[in-house]
Amino acid sequence: MAIKFIVELQAKAGKRDEVARAIENLVSQFGPDMPGYLGSTRYEVPDNPDMLSEIADWETAEVRDAHPRVAAKKCLFAPLADLLAAPFRSLSSDRCSKAPWLVLLFPMSC
Repeated sequence: MAIKFIVELQAKAGKRDEVARAIENLVSQFGPDMPGYLGSTRYEVPDNPDMLSEIADWETAEVRDAHPRVAAKKCLFAPLADLLAAPFRSLSSDRCSKAPWLVLLFPMSC
């Protein structure tokens, strides 16, 4: 069953556009080869000029759960290390009733 995965990214002050560009680069470079990744859309948060939200579609919760391990091995999140003010905050549509907000800590640098 396909799932939606919502991620909040808190950029450092004035860095939201840079975070958006970095994620676009990551998605265009690695997204097509990411097992189970179906695509994503990013949104600005009107009342927080440094917040970016992403809604990603994944084939299953299992392939999504494997993503952090794959990303860490490839150091995919390293370009975001100097741009984010806090770790990603995320919510999976298949886990809403179990844990409303899951904070995932991704390795940012290698």
